[in-house]
Amino acid sequence: AMTVPDNGGCYIVPAFSGLYAPRWHPDARGVMVGLTSYIDKGHLARAVLEATAWQTREVVDAMNADSGLPVTRLKVDGGMTANHLLMQFLADVLDVPVERPLGSEAVSLGAAYAAGLAVGHWSNLETLRANWHRAAAWEPAMDPELRRREHANWERAVDRSYDWVIPS
Repeated sequence: AMTVPDNGGCYIVPAFSGLYAPRWHPDARGVMVGLTSYIDKGHLARAVLEATAWQTREVVDAMNADSGLPVTRLKVDGGMTANHLLMQFLADVLDVPVERPLGSEAVSLGAAYAAGLAVGHWSNLETLRANWHRAAAWEPAMDPELRRREHANWERAVDRSYDWVIPS
């Protein structure tokens, strides 16, 4: 993915068993659009990473709409956060800073924190918040017009994933 400057017009929608939150289209299936003889493995790899960011944006957009409170930064964790290209693209499409903590797996840590709070090992959430330390951060850098165009292309690709499962 780092061998190319962009996706070359290729978009991948990984709807392998449908599209769920926030679209709710179980009949959708994965599609790859925009293929030309110019597209190489770098473009495909980049399109896969970008799809992850676009799908994350859809969930964040839904959260913003439902809560009325816009996300002003996103804290991320998990294995994919090791990919700096993905994290920068995520900051770009969300237009908010993205931050990764020192520990990469917050789900397990969160369960431990919840258990510790329940038994009184930690007295309050502030104690736990003090344990969070940023390892890396990405600031949005994408031109707003490019973001708008790329988002419109992503939407067109998603539209093409619909209605592949025909009820019998």
